[in-house]
Order: sequence, then structure tokens, then C-alpha cells
Amino acid sequence: MAEEKQKPEPTPPEPVDDLVATSHTLVASGRELRYTARAGRVVLRREIHDDDKAFSGHLPKAEVFLTAYTLDDADPRGRPVTFAFNGGPGSSSVWLHLGLLGPRRVLAGDAGAPVPPPYQLADNGQSLLAHSDLVFIDPVSTGYSRALTGEKPADYHGYTGDVESVAEIIRLWTSRSGRWLSPKYLCGESYGTFRAVAVAKHLHERFGMYLNGLILISSILNIGEAEFDDQNDVAYPLYLPTYAAIANYHGRHGDRPLAEVLAEAEAYAARDYPWVLSRGTRLSTVERTEAAARLAQLTGLSADYLDRVELRVEHIRFFTELLRSRRRTVGRLDGRFLGWETDYGVERWRDDPAMQAILGPYTAAINHYLRAELRYSSDLPYEALSDVMPWSFKEFEGRHASVADLLGRVLRGNPHLRVYVACGYYDGATPYFAAEHTFAHLRIPEELHGNIEFHYFEAGHMMYVHEPSRLAQSTQLGDFVSR
Repeated sequence: MAEEKQKPEPTPPEPVDDLVATSHTLVASGRELRYTARAGRVVLRREIHDDDKAFSGHLPKAEVFLTAYTLDDADPRGRPVTFAFNGGPGSSSVWLHLGLLGPRRVLAGDAGAPVPPPYQLADNGQSLLAHSDLVFIDPVSTGYSRALTGEKPADYHGYTGDVESVAEIIRLWTSRSGRWLSPKYLCGESYGTFRAVAVAKHLHERFGMYLNGLILISSILNIGEAEFDDQNDVAYPLYLPTYAAIANYHGRHGDRPLAEVLAEAEAYAARDYPWVLSRGTRLSTVERTEAAARLAQLTGLSADYLDRVELRVEHIRFFTELLRSRRRTVGRLDGRFLGWETDYGVERWRDDPAMQAILGPYTAAINHYLRAELRYSSDLPYEALSDVMPWSFKEFEGRHASVADLLGRVLRGNPHLRVYVACGYYDGATPYFAAEHTFAHLRIPEELHGNIEFHYFEAGHMMYVHEPSRLAQSTQLGDFVSR
């Protein structure tokens, strides 16, 4: 009997964009807005060249999920568009999308007043959509974004792959939507600020796309300023004012005003504290005792503890130690949030109380919203936070990863670029004093410093979970993109 020939494996279908459009209305800034939402995945392709460098086609490599909101019947040339993403690395854009900028927002509660499940969505009457069209981007491996079959997700889990893929999505959307002559802004949060600067540089130099502004929320442009190790004393003074702010919030300074406490902490962090750390074993016993006492007064920790940790308080240790006597832990993303441990002898808590408080509401809200209201269905899990570690910074081998020099480069090349920087006083992930330090060292002409504006909030990393901060920031951003 003749052998039956095996049938060849069927060729998988060519991936295609699967954007779904829906129509909506919103009352924001005192007027009714009619807008179209488009949610779905856009196919990213790479140019293929043969051994003779001849072009041989475009190979699909990934599908990137985005949600775009465009105002109906608006003149696209005069209408700004803001591209937004969060950070992590490994975070989707859900936080900026449903917390601050989008036309709908989750009612998640705040520190001391969390909302129990099930959670609710409400119209965002302060949405930036009143002033700008919006495009929320989920980098590869976050949200519904995925590398295609046969492709390596790790190719996007690092500085260059991440920057190039996000920039390509922005170029594609801008071209396909006919928006090259629209005012354009990038909005990033946390590592998203690092990404935003690098993407701005890539768009500027690779595609000639000049931006009108960068919105940097909880900024970190120099990773070295947030790294604690025996060879890097820079982080300790830069975190000190944040420690003082959190200690003050939890009553460690009595009823002293926050501004007064911050002024003292900033003064000590700017001058005396770096000198103390630089002395090492050359510090006399009297000087060491005085430094421990001063740090204790500012941080709310005991002088004995500070002496035992060599006057250097790593941030997770601080959040674990500050309220140990009350058997409570303190949030990293937002020092106003409190949590519990199972063992109050541990050096470092196991979970961030702030993240534990907000992850549930935002994840539930985005899963409901995309399917029920934007009509986009997928059986993939929506990865609000994805594990993309180890994240590759191979481009910075032998030095701290920093894009501060790139920001200076973009500003010098495009002196019309404006930069909005938002800082939370209780943000223990990207401290405000470190952001000030970075911007104070930008290598730009004096006249370009006027392009940069700082705004401060009595809240944490996602300052918009604090309602007064959300309202104030929404007004500021509306003004920023409307100028």
C-alpha cells in the first residue's frame, strides 16, 4: 500500500490591524464633545534586506494595542494630539488612560478610603480630550500587545527595541490619520518619561518629526539617581526630602507645615548630607552623632537605626522601618498608603501597599471598558503589569542609564519644545528632588530653561489618585497643550 503523503502545514494568515471604532459623547470643560474611539492592535513590520542589502519586503513582527480618541468634526491641523504611555518597564497605559487623561475614569478611592470591589467607571469631565486628541499605547508584552509567533518578546524588553517600536507606532498613526501638521505631544509616566525623551529624540532625528511638548509625570531621566549601592551615594540625599515628606504626613513632625519640613530637608540634602557621606571613615565621632541626630529629626527614624545603617537609608528599608512600631508599612508609589506585614522584623516589606490598593480597580475597569464600551474583544489577558525583566540597558554598558543628554539634544535642536514636569511629594519611586537635580544639570542654553515648567502635588507617583491633585493637574495639562 502506497504511503499517504503528508499535507504541508497550513500557512498562518497574514496579521492585520483589528481596530474597532465606536462613537461617544462627553461633557467636559463645560461643553459636549462628540468623539470616536478606536481600539485594537496595529501590526508592526520590519524592513528585510538580503545579503546584497537589497530590499526584499516587510516582515510582520508584533501587534501593538492602542486606544485612540479623536474629536468629531474638528480641524486636524489645529487640533493637538497627545500620545501617552506609562512605564514600569512592563506597564500598560491603563493608569494614565483611566486615571487622568481619558474620557472615562475608574473610581478607585484614595489613601485611607479605598473603594471595595466591584468597581465603577464614570465620565471624566476633566479629560484632556477637551483640548487634544489622545492615543494610548501599550508597549509590546503589555496590555494586549504581543510579539508575533516566531518572534522574540525579549527583542522589545530593552531600551532600543522599546523606543523604536513605540516611535514606529506613533509614526504610523500620525501618517495614517493625516496628522503630520497637527501639534504633537508625548505624555509619559515613570519609566515612561525615560521612554518619552528617547522616543522624542528618535522621532526628531530618524523621521524629522518635531514635537510641541513633552509631559513628564513622575520623572526619572537618570536611572542612577534611584539606585542604592555601596558605590553610589547620589541617591541617598535625593531621596531625603521625600522621606521627610512621608514622615511628616504620618505625624513624625507634629503639626509642622509640609513646606517648612521640605525646606529643611532640601537644605540638608543639598549641602551637608553629601559632605557627610563623602567623608566615610574620616567622619569624626561627634560629626557622625550630629549627622544621625539630624537625619533622625528629618526622616522620623531613630538615630540608633541611622547609625547602624551607616547614615544611608535605602528606600524600601525606609518604608518598612518608618511605622514599624505601629506594625504598619508605607507605600513606595505613594507614601500616604499603609499596609501590613506578617513579620515586623523583616528589613524590607514584600508588597507595596500603594500598588496593592490601586491594581485591582484599574485592572477590573480596563477589562470591562475595552470589551463592554469600546467593543474590542480578545481572549488574551490584558497585562496591566507584565514581567519584562531582565530589561536590557546594554546601550549604557559601564555607566548609569540616562537620557538627560538626549533631552538637551532635542531641546537644542527644537527650541520650541516645551516640557511639563509633574512631581508628587510622597512619591518614593521617582523622588521630586532627583528630578530637580537632573534638570538643573541639563546642558542647554540659559534661554531654554524657560521651556521647562515644574508642578508639585501633595500626592504620590500617580498623583491623580488624589482628587485635588487630579483636578489641578487636569487644568494644567489642558492649558499646556492649548498654548
